[in-house]
Amino acid sequence: MTTQGETGRDAASSEGTVIVTETGADGYTRQIAAGRHRLVADEPSPVGDDTGPTPYDLVLAGLGACTSMTVRMYADRKRWPLEKVRVTLRHSRIHAKDCAACETTNGYIDQIDCDVELTGDLDDTQRQRLLHIAERCPVHQTLTSEVRITTSLS
Repeated sequence: MTTQGETGRDAASSEGTVIVTETGADGYTRQIAAGRHRLVADEPSPVGDDTGPTPYDLVLAGLGACTSMTVRMYADRKRWPLEKVRVTLRHSRIHAKDCAACETTNGYIDQIDCDVELTGDLDDTQRQRLLHIAERCPVHQTLTSEVRITTSLS
C-alpha cells in the first residue's frame, strides 16, 4: 500500500522515512505515515484535541519498543527462559544543577526513566546482563549520543 503525500513523494518508497502532515487548518492533530503504517499524534486538552499520543510519548514508545525487542533478541539467542519483557518509561525535565553525572550545569535537562521488568526463571547474572543489553538498543544509543539534525525547506 502506498500513498502520495502533499509533496508528491511516495510515503512507502523508502524504509526509515516518516512523513508528518497536518490534518486540518485548526489544532495540533497530525497524521504520521511510517512506510505503510499510519499513526496519529496530538497534544492533550486544552491545547490539542487529545486524539493521539504526544510527540514525547512517541519518542518514549520508540525507545521502549527498541529496548524490549533488543532484550528479547538477546535472551532468545542465549536460549534464556525469558517469558515476558515490560518496559515502563517516563519523561521529565530536571534542573541541571540537580544532576551530578551531567555535563550541563545550567538550565534544564531532559530525564528519561526506563524501568525494565523481566518475567521468567532467570538468575541474577542473567537479569543484570539483560539490563545491560537494554541500554545497548539502537534507539537508546541514538538518544544518548551526539545527534545532528538538519532542517531544510522543500
